[in-house]
Amino acid sequence: MHPRLPDWRFAFGEIRHARVRPVRHAFRYRAFFLRAPLDQLDARAGSWLFGVNRAALVGFRREDHGDGGPLRDWIAGMLREAGVVADGRVWLHALPRVLGYAFKPVSFWFCHRRDGALMAVIAEVNNTFGGRHCYLLANPGGTPIRAGAELHAGKAFHVSPFCDVEGRYRFRFLTTAERAVARIDYEDRDGALLLTSQSGRFAPVDPIRVARALLAYPLFTVGVIVRIHWHALRLWAKRVPFRGKSPATSAVVTRGTR
Repeated sequence: MHPRLPDWRFAFGEIRHARVRPVRHAFRYRAFFLRAPLDQLDARAGSWLFGVNRAALVGFRREDHGDGGPLRDWIAGMLREAGVVADGRVWLHALPRVLGYAFKPVSFWFCHRRDGALMAVIAEVNNTFGGRHCYLLANPGGTPIRAGAELHAGKAFHVSPFCDVEGRYRFRFLTTAERAVARIDYEDRDGALLLTSQSGRFAPVDPIRVARALLAYPLFTVGVIVRIHWHALRLWAKRVPFRGKSPATSAVVTRGTR
């Protein structure tokens, strides 16, 4: 695709979501994601077909993530404050921009040690009100995160008006050379409430795959925000209690636990 983007990958797969109380409401839809190394995210590269920090049909823009400064400094600052040593590569797994539009409910930053061990995962969450919050997940004592291990974080950020800002998330991740799976389940005081996952099989970022993405997922990122509001309307029609917007938290990062 471009000599400066040899490590970039698409992940073609699906997103699943199920609410188990007070009524069952579930959906799944096809999706595709980007996987890219942090050290290539602040540069300008690519073409009109697939571009990084430039106009393109499909691509990535650094302003969709972070705090407005260099992404490398933003990630390093969070890891340093949490006392996490991750001196290897950092990989982003996120929804792309399509036709100039992006809404990214959750993106994952996988932070590795120099020997390849996974030391932390940062879940960067956006809501439809323009807010953003990060959950930094790492093992106590600085031990590596095993594939499929369960990590926890207390909920501290308003996402859905049909859920209170309480309880906790349970995260599990599995990434191989062929595929990636991320699972996030949410539980409140009464137990499991939401069961969600995203998964995909990796493929090179090349003109054929870009064309496949545009043909198979037309207006994909616009569809993300449309689906969010459509399913909110369906929950309201099913008389699921509506809480409204909760006050914003003063913290920008919540530290998770094992």
